[in-house]
Amino acid sequence: MLTRTSPRTLVGLSLAYFLVLLDTTVLTVALPDLRTSLGGSFEGQQWAVNGYTVAFAASLLTSGAVADRYGAARVFRVGVAGFGVVSLLCAAAPNLWSLVVFRALLGVTGALCLSGSLALIAQLYTEPAARARAMGVWAAVSGTALSAGPLAGGLLAGLYGWRAVFLINPVLAAVSMVVARGATSPPGRGRIDWPVQIAACAFLALLADAITQVAVLPLAGALVVLAVLVWLERRSDAPALPGNLLHAAGWGLTTGAVVNFAFSGALFVITLLLQGAGRLSPLAAGLAFLPLTVPMTFNALLTGRVVARYGPRPPIVAGLILLVAGLVVTGFTLRADAGAGVSLFVGMALMGFGLSCCFPALAAGVVAAAPPGLAGTAGGLLNAVRQVGATLGVAVMGLVAGGSGSGTFTALLIAAVLVALAGLTVRSARAAR
Repeated sequence: MLTRTSPRTLVGLSLAYFLVLLDTTVLTVALPDLRTSLGGSFEGQQWAVNGYTVAFAASLLTSGAVADRYGAARVFRVGVAGFGVVSLLCAAAPNLWSLVVFRALLGVTGALCLSGSLALIAQLYTEPAARARAMGVWAAVSGTALSAGPLAGGLLAGLYGWRAVFLINPVLAAVSMVVARGATSPPGRGRIDWPVQIAACAFLALLADAITQVAVLPLAGALVVLAVLVWLERRSDAPALPGNLLHAAGWGLTTGAVVNFAFSGALFVITLLLQGAGRLSPLAAGLAFLPLTVPMTFNALLTGRVVARYGPRPPIVAGLILLVAGLVVTGFTLRADAGAGVSLFVGMALMGFGLSCCFPALAAGVVAAAPPGLAGTAGGLLNAVRQVGATLGVAVMGLVAGGSGSGTFTALLIAAVLVALAGLTVRSARAAR
């Protein structure tokens, strides 16, 4: 049987997601110290960062299916405990390539954390309104990780070296497990077609690698594996991408990919431009992003209440409109070389409120649209396409921007057009209420 819900349990589940998101950015600012300590090639240092995100993206779909099959609470605990243990291995890594391997393992455990926590929320909060409010809390607590990662990484690396970056994880993992210790859930009755899941993981890994490295060989491999995956899916009784799930939640999956394309791509190109040519110091650039990140810590709570009352579609559409406006205002500001003035603040704030409207509403909408017994798979699929969208956003928008004001404007305008098209898709779809 499922346990009764409590605010403490929800905080514990949210803290696990905070932990996972924190590690997507926390190491980046510690790379100079890492290079001094372990040496290695530039490619190796890239993989110390990307190994986590690629493995994380590749494992999300399968981790969702595993949560549905073996029980969300069990998978959640395995993921959180594994995250803490593997973090200790990362801190003790003797050389660069062992760190890359441990970071990849960390990505797998992070996928289990995320899928387990999201599926558990869906199972514990069966009433749509209560689930929407819980998703708002989950998004608000975890959203702070987006801004806390670089700050925590820089502080820890500056005081104690890069290894200290990983020592915060076991502490947070232990707190998460203790706070959420009362949550239980039954295992599912479905089965997992492992050849299909392995092919899905391989495809997502190769696709993420191809986008990250802008390489032809991984892309060719991804296309070959995709053909194999389609062949296996058609013959499987337990497909990785159930057709009824894609039909019910396709609108949310597409929108999630586009929103993360715009968010991660914009974050990347704006950071490069603001710090390029000595424009702003790292601290000043970080402060410039506060209008974008701060709304995610409180507006998600309000969005959860709106979803509970009106369903996911209104806040998603409103969020997409705000995001388009923010991208356009920010693009024109940077094109005019206006620096970190009022117009940049307004553009960033519009983006922040737009994103904090979209994220919890999308999660609630996709999970609500999922057929019975597929909450974990739905959550895993949503976050998988979001990760792919984010990786693609950094690659494409970074290439278009080229570090110039006019290029950054063009990149942000491309993102705005895609977000607007996603908004039209949401408006025409019958979103789950």
